[in-house]
Amino acid sequence: MENIKWKVEGMDCSNCALTIRKYLEKEGAQNIRVNFVDGAVAFDLNGGSSAQQIQKGIDTLGYTVTGTLEAHEAGAPEQKMNTHLKYTLICLPFTIVLLLHMVHGWLGWHWLMNPWVQLALCLPVYITGMSYFGKSAVKSLRNGIPNMNVLIALGATAAFAYSLAGTLMNLGEDYLFYETAATIITLVFFGNYLESESIRSTQKALQGLAKSQKTTANMIAFDENHNEVIMPVDNKDLRSGDLILIRNGELVPADCKILWGEASVNESIITGESMPREKQAKDTLIGGSLLVNGTVKAQVTASADDSALANIVNLVKQAQSEKPPVQQMADRISAIFVPAVIGIALLTFIINFLVLKDFTPALMRGIAVLVISCPCALGLATPAAVAVGLGRAARNGVLFRNAKSLELFKDIRQVVFDKTGTLTTGQLTIAQLRSVNVAFSEEELKRIAFSLEKYSGHPIAKSITAAWKTKNDIRWAKIEEIKGLGIKALDKEDNEYWAGSYKAASALTKDDTHNVYIIKNNELIGWIDVQDDIRPEAHTVVGYLRKKGITTYLLSGDSKAKSEQIAAALGIDHVIAEQTPEQKLAVVESLSAKAPTAMVGDGINDAPALAKATIGISLSEASQIAIQTADVVLMNHGLKNLPLSLGLGKHTFITIRQNLFWAFCYNIVAIPMAALGFLNPMLGALAMGLSDVVLGINSGRLFVKKVV
Repeated sequence: MENIKWKVEGMDCSNCALTIRKYLEKEGAQNIRVNFVDGAVAFDLNGGSSAQQIQKGIDTLGYTVTGTLEAHEAGAPEQKMNTHLKYTLICLPFTIVLLLHMVHGWLGWHWLMNPWVQLALCLPVYITGMSYFGKSAVKSLRNGIPNMNVLIALGATAAFAYSLAGTLMNLGEDYLFYETAATIITLVFFGNYLESESIRSTQKALQGLAKSQKTTANMIAFDENHNEVIMPVDNKDLRSGDLILIRNGELVPADCKILWGEASVNESIITGESMPREKQAKDTLIGGSLLVNGTVKAQVTASADDSALANIVNLVKQAQSEKPPVQQMADRISAIFVPAVIGIALLTFIINFLVLKDFTPALMRGIAVLVISCPCALGLATPAAVAVGLGRAARNGVLFRNAKSLELFKDIRQVVFDKTGTLTTGQLTIAQLRSVNVAFSEEELKRIAFSLEKYSGHPIAKSITAAWKTKNDIRWAKIEEIKGLGIKALDKEDNEYWAGSYKAASALTKDDTHNVYIIKNNELIGWIDVQDDIRPEAHTVVGYLRKKGITTYLLSGDSKAKSEQIAAALGIDHVIAEQTPEQKLAVVESLSAKAPTAMVGDGINDAPALAKATIGISLSEASQIAIQTADVVLMNHGLKNLPLSLGLGKHTFITIRQNLFWAFCYNIVAIPMAALGFLNPMLGALAMGLSDVVLGINSGRLFVKKVV
């Protein structure tokens, strides 16, 4: 199975994307994603047609494969000028001169009224227009999915042919509408240029992320004398395990782990948080972040293609190519729009001719209907808003796996939180150490605890060894870990030591409230309590949800007492504790059946519940299975971005509805106005071109709109 990712130019609307999708399906491609907003086409080949054959096939459809997506993102040279702008500039001088015939008397340019002069001026514009609109129209008709260029080609050709007939038959100036044909073509080219620029602006957040993927790295190598040599290389050439040097003010070229040095790092490219984070040895750095201060040597942990930033860019692009349910109706209408408009234009001509008894105005009204109608607006309504919403989310550390989640967020009425690692940091710290035997000082207890717990992989043991690391540890003659009890060891004098749970000490004390009990020769000598700190942002997040009237639940496998303590501290409405993964799944399934529910979790045991929730939300430091199951991933300690994800989902959907309302209303109002003669073809062409710009501007508001 070969995965193909191409950049395709020439797609103007959802019908274009549908044409390419149907062609790829016919050729046996799978997992097809076509995004006409940014021209991305991705699919899997299963050994049928070759990539070269499919590329030729796409070219015959009227579109151009300009290279791979990777090449474009890596800065491959692009066209010096936008195609639509180039054609606009070619057509504009001829069109302006043609329009001057309206004031020829004032200018004294009576030669402009000569029909052959007008034909000569119009012909270059018409040929240019047909080389683009006409060719595209013919190919779309041949493929059975007419696009908007059919309407433009028909309108311009009708005006040109009518004028040409008047010229050849010498019927007089009342039959000359060369300026109409030229103006339609020029204005549509200009409108398409404005539309493409508007769409391109909706991609700027994602383009910023993609641009940050490419940088130069200082790779550390060693010569034959084992001396360090710094080699500048493209970060795309870095591989896991490579050593790199990152200096003050440089971009981090790849995901890596600090081996030496300290630095302040701006990770806003991933987290949206502009405040620098302090990093030191063993800390990780995210590719694309900026070293604000300091110098470090680090080891690459993931190649550029597998980095956190690359995964974000790829997933956002994939989500942008999907369509939320609200767009499906618009797509169905868009698919039959062009044939319907042609029918309305023909009906407009016939009715007006019968009523007015005049061929010329009837034809002009029919042409106006053709050029003012805009199927693109229907197809662009959702992609433009989704592109902006997902792009802004990615820049702020919120990663949506699919566009559907954006729409579902508007209905969320319940949020379920896991406890450990979600509402709490998941990093256990020592809360208290107590010696219950005067013969053992606290320092001696720490030494014993470290010497025992360093042989355990339990999270509590890890927190103890990290806090009390010492070189003066006890050398054991024998040591073993007994599941459910703890660590048991014998020293060289045959003294028996335990660091265990209450089960190991139940015969020695009735107090079961501590985490670790230290025992020597069957005598309790001390105990240790650890705590999992509440995330600082958890209070704000829960407070925001309550303010919005969203019911909150704490769903945990931990004890009821500890869960209720956390819930009380945060103001969570309901507590469901001591749950197995199967029970968590059943709880979330039950809650989702009652009302749309979001589940926030981070562990392996949360994965089934995340999959069952209306929307599953995971943190980026969560287990891989939890991340893969979730619909939304909050990057880099991103619980604080939960309100942003809810707000962006809601406001993106609002923007989609506004765009669709505009698209429908524009066509519902504009087509009858053109049919009744209130708009001539030239104004119709201008209105059609600007209609998509309105959508782009409205979608662009999501970049700066307050959503929380």
